[in-house]
Amino acid sequence: MLNHLSIYLASILAAQSVLAAGKGWHFVQNGTSGIVALESIIVSDNLAIFFDRATNDPLQVDNHTAWGALYNLETNTASPLTPVTDSFCASGGMLSNGTMVSVGGHIPVIPQAYDGRMGIRMWEPCDDPNGVGCSLFEDPDNLHLAETRWYPSSLRVFDGSLMILGGIHEGTPFYNTDPVNSFEFFPSKDGGVPRPSDFLARTLPANLFPRALALPDGKIFVAASNQTMIYDIETNTETRLPDIPNGVRVTNPLDGTATLLPLHPPDYIPEVLICGGSNSSGLIPVEQLSSQDPASDQCSRMTLTREGIKKGWEIERMLEPRMMSEMILMPNGQVVIISGAQTGYAGFGTVRDPVSNSSNSDHPAFTPSIYTPDAPLGKRISNAGMPTTDIARVYHSTVTLTQRGNLMLAGSNPNGEVVNGTQYHSEFRIEYLNPPYMTVERPHISNAPKKIAFNTKFHVDVSIPSGLRKRNIKVALIDLGFSSHAFHSSSRLVFMDSQLSENGKILTITSPPNNRVYPPGPAYIFLTVDDVTSLGVRVMMGNGASPPVKNQGVRI
Repeated sequence: MLNHLSIYLASILAAQSVLAAGKGWHFVQNGTSGIVALESIIVSDNLAIFFDRATNDPLQVDNHTAWGALYNLETNTASPLTPVTDSFCASGGMLSNGTMVSVGGHIPVIPQAYDGRMGIRMWEPCDDPNGVGCSLFEDPDNLHLAETRWYPSSLRVFDGSLMILGGIHEGTPFYNTDPVNSFEFFPSKDGGVPRPSDFLARTLPANLFPRALALPDGKIFVAASNQTMIYDIETNTETRLPDIPNGVRVTNPLDGTATLLPLHPPDYIPEVLICGGSNSSGLIPVEQLSSQDPASDQCSRMTLTREGIKKGWEIERMLEPRMMSEMILMPNGQVVIISGAQTGYAGFGTVRDPVSNSSNSDHPAFTPSIYTPDAPLGKRISNAGMPTTDIARVYHSTVTLTQRGNLMLAGSNPNGEVVNGTQYHSEFRIEYLNPPYMTVERPHISNAPKKIAFNTKFHVDVSIPSGLRKRNIKVALIDLGFSSHAFHSSSRLVFMDSQLSENGKILTITSPPNNRVYPPGPAYIFLTVDDVTSLGVRVMMGNGASPPVKNQGVRI
């Protein structure tokens, strides 16, 4: 026992020694987005796609403002894309074949855009590292949703298709007063007929952008308002779960954030974490709400097994209240809680005292925190060593993990259009939050297969710096997700068992057992040795076929 403890302590000290040679966590501002990045998704090692409202962004295309942009993470420059419909407050994700799909949107306010509420915008996998020759595809007359949806959520499910949840039919200033209480899929199921949801009807009026997470058995966890449930796609049934404690609401316009914590072999037991939001009842008229009302500092965690559900939610507290924050899964299994405001609500210009006559929120949360899932209760959240930014990331801001292993922050615009000169103006500056491993010698993965079948062993070549102890290895399979409105849809981390060869140069990895533990589609593999993480290697989990795909691998 003592020998194991001494080995563990030596490993920790070795990692600390290596990381101490770097800069530690730090922010870097580099580049501008061209449009307000109120939706963002990484589509390749070097490229991200941003969407905004079709209004008056500075980036131009075809003699009018652009509301889509391709951002190059290597050069930190933006180039315009040409969506046809207005992508304002849409959602999106990746399909099993690697195609990015953006869904929903808004009624346009400029003549160059078409109604986006039934919009489907597609970006197929692009071989050129700079996106040359690649473009968005959109055909609204022939390819569209079954219902108009503004403020929907979406996520990739076990057959590789996109599930689309909820939303609102027509623009309303704050609450969901014209709800879309249904689910649909892309490609469509059920002959294109949406599936009604009692859960969505029950959680009105503060249930926009439902927090939906794909569980390792293929079912879907959903949180809306202060209620939660599990949805079974195959039987079209909803099973109610315990309400989020203390009346905390977590969906727009009372935005908390949610994530599925990392899944570990062999059992892949699902745990969900929901943080922030508001104690407002959702029944108070918006004109009685204040930008100075405190957000919630509550985090609620539950294990989604029979025993865990019976035990219910476990409560802990963040270091500050947060509205509209996001949680990002890091390759070592920790979770970064970042961005948002400490008071107020989502949206703009509707509470009784909007800041600068616009923002419904105030007091930005400038310092990120780290949540360590396997730490003891009460000791999981810390901001020790975390830097503080001076760029407010409130309503309409985004953040995502990149292939480089750092976080890219973009957007923020609690205004109805591009506005300058106010306290919370339209934000175009791109910012990176760099972990300590960004400035030290890092492990390296090479010769990974392009496609990986489920429930198989595969080999990669690795190079591990001599200063790192090879006993402490983690291999993470990550979906980088789609960021919008304080929620990182489809975000996922599955740890994979691995074995290092005697010469320390070949790593044998066991892939997830099936397409429910990791829905088929794009992924990044990260290697972490003694808390120092490699660049991500992009792979395709499954055969890369278009959805819907059949079950693959073995059941657990």
